[in-house]
This record gives sequence, structure tokens and C-alpha cells, in this order.
Amino acid sequence: VVIVAEKSTVDIRLDKRIYNVGKDMTVKGGNASDVLDNVPSVSVDVEGNVSLRGNENVRILIDGKPSALVGLSGADALRQLPADAIEKVEVITSPSARYDAEGTAGILNIVLRKGKALGFNGSINSTVGVPDQYQIATNLNQRSKKTNLFSNFGYNYSNGPGNSFTDLKNFSNGVVVNSRIEDRIWKRKRNSFNANVGLEYFLTSKSSLTGTVFYRNTKGGNFSENTIEEFDANNSITDNALRIQDEDSDDQTIQYSLNYTNNLGKDGHKLTVDLQYSDSKENETAINKETGFTNESNITNEASKNTLVQADYVLPIGEKSQFEAGYRGDFQDLTSDFLVSPISDPNFDPSNNLEFKQDIHAFYTQYGNKFNKLSFLLGLRLEATDVKVRLLNTNKNNDFSYLEFFPTVNLGYEATEDQSVTIGYSRRLRRPRFWYLNPFESRNSQNIIFKGNPGLTPTFTNSFDLGYLNKIGKLTLNGSIYFQHSTNTINRVTRQEIREINGNDESVLIREPINLASEDRYGFEFTSNYNASKTVRLDGSFNVFNSKTEGVYTYNFLDPVTNITTTVTEDLSNSNTSWRARFNTRIRLPYEIEWQTRLSYRGPSESAQDVSEGIFSANLAFSKEVFKEKGTLVLNVSDLFNSRKRRSVNYAPNRDNPSNISNQTFQWRERQISLNFTYRFNQKKKQERGGRDSNDGGEGFEG
Repeated sequence: VVIVAEKSTVDIRLDKRIYNVGKDMTVKGGNASDVLDNVPSVSVDVEGNVSLRGNENVRILIDGKPSALVGLSGADALRQLPADAIEKVEVITSPSARYDAEGTAGILNIVLRKGKALGFNGSINSTVGVPDQYQIATNLNQRSKKTNLFSNFGYNYSNGPGNSFTDLKNFSNGVVVNSRIEDRIWKRKRNSFNANVGLEYFLTSKSSLTGTVFYRNTKGGNFSENTIEEFDANNSITDNALRIQDEDSDDQTIQYSLNYTNNLGKDGHKLTVDLQYSDSKENETAINKETGFTNESNITNEASKNTLVQADYVLPIGEKSQFEAGYRGDFQDLTSDFLVSPISDPNFDPSNNLEFKQDIHAFYTQYGNKFNKLSFLLGLRLEATDVKVRLLNTNKNNDFSYLEFFPTVNLGYEATEDQSVTIGYSRRLRRPRFWYLNPFESRNSQNIIFKGNPGLTPTFTNSFDLGYLNKIGKLTLNGSIYFQHSTNTINRVTRQEIREINGNDESVLIREPINLASEDRYGFEFTSNYNASKTVRLDGSFNVFNSKTEGVYTYNFLDPVTNITTTVTEDLSNSNTSWRARFNTRIRLPYEIEWQTRLSYRGPSESAQDVSEGIFSANLAFSKEVFKEKGTLVLNVSDLFNSRKRRSVNYAPNRDNPSNISNQTFQWRERQISLNFTYRFNQKKKQERGGRDSNDGGEGFEG
């Protein structure tokens, strides 16, 4: 007799929350970005940026380590990893010293599926959808007493539409002098193949060696049409144009990983060593055509080589205490070459060639113990960082090195078996990634531009977290109060330039990241799970937070009429309160049909330069078991009401005295309807959902 227990969708533990992907029908046929957007405390905006408790600086790991799966382009790479390859996501808001100090909001650890059952088993997953979406993925595993061969293969084709609308008005002494409307539609085509193959060899009953190879190749095409209209002070049209951008891209990544694990004697005494090397290349070619202009060509070539060396040692001391120590070396060497031809403005060339090199050496140690109902884990991490940024076109160098200590404190008190209180403190940092440092300018508009800033420096944060967990029968309640104080924060701001475009001096909005002085963020988060009956399950989460920013933005403005450069200083201090809410229901209908509905709302927010409206979205899914529970058929509607759009108003230089105001609407992807079919062989449905319960990335000391 085999008794198989079904895991809950969310497992709440003292040090983390674990979201089990297998049972969530609303992500079937989706990708890693869809999975993260359905995780409590996590949200993904319309551009694919991931945030934890409203903070975008979150560290994303794969199986406990930095990975090439995140790719060169970050958010876009997560859209290429199929949801079916993911077993669970760990949300770690108060990381111990074992984890990277990177990520001021915390850490998201994505754990990939690996076979556990003996023999040959696996699953095949296929999806068709509207707008164009075709996907097929397999999970194949062969396990014996000495070896475990596991693999994930996936192919995905999509051609998704999106749109944006911008109404820009320029002011002088509070009066509109002219305005500009840009109405852009696009289609993003993706052909993506990924493969992850690994072999675990059991050297002895207590030691193993695991080798893994990951490969991804994505060929894409982005085609956008930007309809442009310009108006004078009387709102009479003065000019119109059509700007077309036709872009092709080729992205390839290969990663090799080797892991050695040795359970040294008694339970918990362990040594692990990891080696990892990845090579990523991304090439893009784009042609920009605009009425009245010479066709413009953009060529981008990026390449990144990453090496990771890691060793972790765990020593139990008695029955209730534990000592840990380890080292991690993370080395990145990246180049980005961006060429624009021909140049429309003789005084400005947007082409650039960037070289980025970052070496990180980290050492950590921590000690944990438990006295009756009280447990603690104290840790200290030392990280030495050396960064070199080279702008070859302008011969500018931005180099900096720093050596920092990062203490961590985690306390837990178990009042009863069903009630517990946790307190956590950690010092963390945010390193500017290369895409924030790269001064590459977006080219789909000549008047509204996004670019990076090679002069960015790290942000440092002190984070505090107080949590409470209570299980009352079928109801689980989890609440937390948190506070974060950050210095040298990185914020995206908007400034104005005057550039010569087609022989005319025109206003250009530049949006780029800068370092501000400080930010205080505090909030309250509440999650609950209620299993009302065998046929009805409910869960929800609510997060309200306030962020108070202090800082002054200074930049130079050149007036082409007088040819005089003035220094502009803007106070960007601001206080903002916002909230997030999510509600999910799973209901079992007659004929063994399961119905799942997920509602989410992202509250309005504001900064010194922006005001954004709230965003509501709904996902709907129906599931039916077929072929004696060997197969599952899922109908999924993502963004049921097609409402997942960002609507915002931008004021430059600030809301108190704007020289221009832009109303913007942005929708990355329109409503998606898909039909997904999964067939399992030599494995039970609930076993597939449960997967293995391993120590991916390390869980630290648990009382």
C-alpha cells in the first residue's frame, strides 16, 4: 500500500515560504515570469520587472545559485523558461549569511524539477494559445541505485501583441506651447528552445557527484509601428510621421555545472562544492524607418562569461546546535557593443561600446542553536567586490572596489505547535547590474528615450522583519511587519534635453537610473490559507507599505538658443503609500472538474515625478483529469478582462513645477487564452506535484 499526501500550494516555515508550482493551473503553458507573479509577496509588472513586497531589488537564484537562466536581459530571459520546468519557488525575506548579500528586498530561489522515483518516468506537456502560442516541454528521468539521470526540454513559439500610448505636453510659464502624441503597437515573435540535462552519480551511500548542462537558444523578431502627431499651442496639427522598428535577435546561452556532496558521518554533517561556468551571447539587428528621415540601422552585440566557485560546510554540534562556513567566488566578464548608423544629430552619437568586469569574493560563517522553544541563527558574511566599467567610445572609466561586512540575526519562538514568532535582521546591498550601467539608448522613439547610467554605485540596506504564524484548524494565518533603511538608493528619473532632430531643435525626455540619498520603507503583510472542504480551498495575501525617499537630482541643461549651460537642481524627496492584494479560489466541480480563479490588484503609487494608477487583473482556469489520471487538460485565460495595463503620468522635472507632462499607457501582452495538455507516464499525479524535498541553496539552521 502506497500512501501519497498532497502538498498544500504554499508551505509556510519559520525561515521561508515555499510555493509549490504543480497545483497552480493558472500558470500551465506559461513561463517563469507567470509563476513568480502568482507567488505570495511577489509581483511582476507589465514590463516583466519582479518585485518582492513592492521592492524591485530582489535576488533571483536557480537551485540556490546564480544562473545563466536569468540571462543577459533579466526579465525577458524569465519569459523563456517554461513553467513546467519549475517545481517550487522559495521566498526568503530575511536571508541568513549563507546567501548572497545581493538583493535588498530578499531572495527568490527557483527550484527546477528533478526526478525522485526509481525507474524511468516523466511527463510531456503541450500548449496551444491565442494570440499565437505553441509550446511543448518534457521532463524525463531515469533513476537507479547508483545513478539519477534527469532532463527538461522545451520549445516555445509566441507572437504576442502589445501597445503603448504617450501624450506629451510641453509648458512655458504654465501654458501649453506644443504637444506630441505617440501611439505604438508591436508584435514580439519568439522561437525558443531550452534543454537542461543532468546526471547524479552516487559515489557511496553518503556522497554523490552531479553534472548538469543547460542550453538555450532564442531567435526573436520585434516589429513595432509608432504613429506620431505634433500639435501647436492651439492644438492644431503641425506634423505627423510613422516610425517603424523591425528588429531581429539571436540569444544563446550554455552553462556547465558540477556539484559534489558528501554527508560526512552523522546526519547533517555535510560538505558541498559547486563549480559553474556559463557563456551567453545576444545579437540584435534593427532597422528604424521614419517619415522624412534616412533609415537608421542599430546593431547590438553582447557577450558574457560567468564563473562560479562555491563551497559550503555544515557541522552539527550536539542535537540542537549547528555551525556553518563557506566561500563563494562569482566572476563576470561582459562586453556590449551598440552601433547606430547614420547619425541624425551631428552633435550627438548614441553609439557606445561597454566593457564590464565584476569579481566578488565572499566568505561566511554562522552558528545556530535551540533552547527549549527559542532558536537563533547568527551569521556574518564578508564580501569583497571589484568592478571595472569601460566606455571605449569616450575613453571613460568607472572603477570602484569595496570590502563590506553583512551581519544576519534570525530568532524564532515556538509558543505552541501551531503558533510561532520570528524576528530577522540582515544587512544587504544592491549592485547596479550591467543593463543599468549601459548608456545604450532605446530607439523606438527619438523624443522619449530610456538609457542606463555608468556612474551608478551600490545601495546598502538594513532590513528588519517581525513575523507571526498561527494555524487554527483548517485556517493558516501568517503576518509580518518589516522595515528597511537604504542609503545611496537607485531610482529612475526623467530629465529634459534639447536635441537637433531633422534640422529642428526638439525637446527630448531622458529616463535613466541615478543614486539618491536614502529611502525608508516599512509595511505590513498578511497571508492566509483556508481549506474550507475537500472541494473548496481559498488563499489570499495583502501587503501595504510606505516608502519615504530623500534626495536631490542635479544635472546640466544646454539651451541651444542661447548656447548657455545651466545646472538644474531638483528635490526629488517623496513619500508614497501603496498596496498589493491577491485572492485565489480552487473549487472542485461535478465530473471531477477543478475551477481556479486568481484575482490580483496592484495599488496606485506616486513619486516626485510620477503618478501611477492601480492595476487589476484576473486569471481563470479549468482542469480535468483524463486517461485514468495519467493526463491533465487545462483551459487557461490569462488577464481575463485585458486590464493589465500601466497607466501613469510623468512630470519633468517634478510635479510642483513641470516643464512637460506626459500621460502614458503601456501593455506588454494582451489577454492570452491557452489549452494545455500534460501526460504522465510511470508516475502518479500527486507524486509529480510533490517532487523532492531537498536543500537547494541551503536552508540554514531550523529550530
